[in-house]
Amino acid sequence: MTTDRELLELAARASEVELWLDSVSGYRNGANGDTWNPLTDDGDALRLAVKLELEISASYDESAIAYVGYDDGDRIRYVIEPKGDDPYAATRRAIVRAAAEIGRKVP
Repeated sequence: MTTDRELLELAARASEVELWLDSVSGYRNGANGDTWNPLTDDGDALRLAVKLELEISASYDESAIAYVGYDDGDRIRYVIEPKGDDPYAATRRAIVRAAAEIGRKVP
């Protein structure tokens, strides 16, 4: 099981964001010192998705899922996240999970 911290660190690696951990406010972007958490911030999640050219889609019928596609080099793969109580949080988490998968392959 991957923790939120591991997901954020892998996503940062994929998007080439330099992170440092501030014990008070969490992760900060090393380039500008702003807080950075695409799991909780819509803007950070969208910037991450755009930078990594992720495909974002959602279905909010009875299946209620968010899914994000990414190119793993061989084919397009998808991360699927159940909507739960918050479709925005589900979409952000799917974006970060896809970015983390990309980050796993970055040396």
